[in-house]
Amino acid sequence: MEALIRLVAGLGNPGSDYQGHRHNAGADFVCSLACRAGVELLSRTRFHSRMVNLPESRVRLMVPTTYMNESGIAVSAVLGYYRLLPETLLVVHDELDLPPGEVRIKKGGGTGGHRGLKDIVSHLGGRADFWRLRIGVGHPRENPRMSGTRVDKYLLSRASEEEQACIDAASSAALDSFDQLLAGDSASVMNRLHRRSFACTKAFEQE
Repeated sequence: MEALIRLVAGLGNPGSDYQGHRHNAGADFVCSLACRAGVELLSRTRFHSRMVNLPESRVRLMVPTTYMNESGIAVSAVLGYYRLLPETLLVVHDELDLPPGEVRIKKGGGTGGHRGLKDIVSHLGGRADFWRLRIGVGHPRENPRMSGTRVDKYLLSRASEEEQACIDAASSAALDSFDQLLAGDSASVMNRLHRRSFACTKAFEQE
C-alpha cells in the first residue's frame, strides 16, 4: 500500500509582483485548497513558508516564501522537521508540456527542466519519488499569440482570460477530487482527471 500524502507544497514566486503569473499556478492551487477548507496559510519563518494544517487531518499545506528556484530549501526543512518521507510529499506546479485546461498527477519521474522541482530533488539528495500535481499552462511555441516569447518571460506573465478560465476549470476539478487523493485512492483520481480536458483551444488559435 502506498504511503498517504502528508505534505502538499504549492510552488511559485513570493510577493505581489508575481501574483497571477503562470509560474504561480501551484501556489495558487494550494491557496485555493486552504480557502475551500476554511483555513489560512500563516507565515512560518523557520520553514521559509506559509503553512497550515487541514482541519481534522494530518495533512499540512505549504507555499514556500523562497523564490521558485530555491523551493527545495523550504520543502526539505518541513520534511526533515516532521520526519516525513519524500513519498508522502505532493508538489503542485505549473507544467509547460500540458495545455491550459489539463491537469495530471503522477509519482516520481524527471523534472522536465522545472527549476522548482530540480531544487527539491537536489535538497532531497537526488530522491524524486514524490507525487506531482501538474497544472497545464501551455508552452509559448504552441501559442501563436506568444510565438517567439522566451519560456522564462512566458512563465513570469499572466495568462489570457481564455487561458485562465481553462486553468481555473481544471484546477477546480482537481480540488473536487482532493479528498479522495489524500485518502490514498490515487488510481481513481488519475482516471478521472486524465480523462477530462478543459483545453483552451481558442487561446491557441491563429487570430
